[in-house]
Amino acid sequence: MKKAFLTSMSLIVLCICFTATGCSEKKPSSIDSTSIDSIVAADTVKTDSAENLIAETPMPKAADELFDDFIFNFSANKKLQHERIHFPLPVYRNGKVEKSIAKTEWKMEHFFMRQGYYTLIFDNRKQMNLVKDTTIDHVIIEKVFFKIKTVKQYLFNRINGRWMMTSINLKPMFENNNASFLKFYQHFAVDTAFQSRHLASTIKFTGPDPDDDFSTMTGDIDAETWPAFAPKLPAGMIYNIVYGQKYAESTQKIFVIRGIANGMETELTFRRIKGKWQLVQLTT
Repeated sequence: MKKAFLTSMSLIVLCICFTATGCSEKKPSSIDSTSIDSIVAADTVKTDSAENLIAETPMPKAADELFDDFIFNFSANKKLQHERIHFPLPVYRNGKVEKSIAKTEWKMEHFFMRQGYYTLIFDNRKQMNLVKDTTIDHVIIEKVFFKIKTVKQYLFNRINGRWMMTSINLKPMFENNNASFLKFYQHFAVDTAFQSRHLASTIKFTGPDPDDDFSTMTGDIDAETWPAFAPKLPAGMIYNIVYGQKYAESTQKIFVIRGIANGMETELTFRRIKGKWQLVQLTT
């Protein structure tokens, strides 16, 4: 089983829960950034002890070296969050400034902390190494809202050695660099019949050996055995973190579901074959 990266909260055990978050709101044309945030508010669980512990502990200076260490602190510590946002914070819609958010108007953004896991999209395994790259100075956290087909981007820049949120950008999902895959995934995540039509004839599987906690097993899955292995996939809203990876009209996407501080990780590798996305590999 692959381990997630260690963060400042690695001693805290959180439960991973691959549950879908629903959306119920108006059409995209009538929704602003505030109401977008309210879409998932009803599904937010209560703050747990892990988040409280982070909030009460000052962020070490070293956390600014790795974005993941910073964002976990930023998402749980209200004081730190206010210090690390460039107010008034500009909010862009389709490339134009829609409004600015004053410090007194800002509402705490917990990102994925309260769901115990987050998701990532890569074109290849080389891009996955960027997660541990301490030289990057620009990162985007994307919230993808499938029902309203909108992507809300939070832009972070490292300025004088300190990560700062510098703007928010709202764009239609079809303009996202992963638009084709996102459209496919939205359907794949919730429709088992659709899933069965988008499975490769043989799916490579790697996972923990039930007879040996320290070993993994490999094998092949076909359409008939897929239901026994199929993971519960997030739907409604997902996250993606852009660490600098340059997306292209790639024929491959690696979709990662990564637990927070519990070592759990699931990878689904999709390839576009003859214009059709197909699942070719599952790693747990």
